[in-house]
Amino acid sequence: MKKNCSFLVVMTLIFMFSNKIVAQDNNNWVAPEYANKIKNPFIGNGSATADGKRIFGQMCVLCHGLKGEGNGEAGLSLEKKPANFLALKVVNETDGAIFWKITHGKAPMATYEELLTEDQRWKLVNYIRELEINKKKSKK
Repeated sequence: MKKNCSFLVVMTLIFMFSNKIVAQDNNNWVAPEYANKIKNPFIGNGSATADGKRIFGQMCVLCHGLKGEGNGEAGLSLEKKPANFLALKVVNETDGAIFWKITHGKAPMATYEELLTEDQRWKLVNYIRELEINKKKSKK
């Protein structure tokens, strides 16, 4: 219970102050070249993807929305909108680049290096990829 309260306090503070921070320009946010070479240790791991979905629901949905389209309720108040994970810019990024962005953040997105373990961040990458697959399936 104490862990959940701490999480809620951290997330509330992030949202309260995030619109006062210089917002990121999602169109120009590029991970460093070396990030593209970082390999996803959980690629193709369904259990890791399911864990990523749970983490996404706890940590990301408020800004990025249920389907990862950048339209979450908390994100609506931000000057620069959260990334739409279904946009080609994100779809075309490597897993390593997405992992790097989750790890390091860029205002108003928080850095998750200390809030989530390395495995949890990779599991989020898996789930973000799953969102892309689900979008393609729904178009058929």
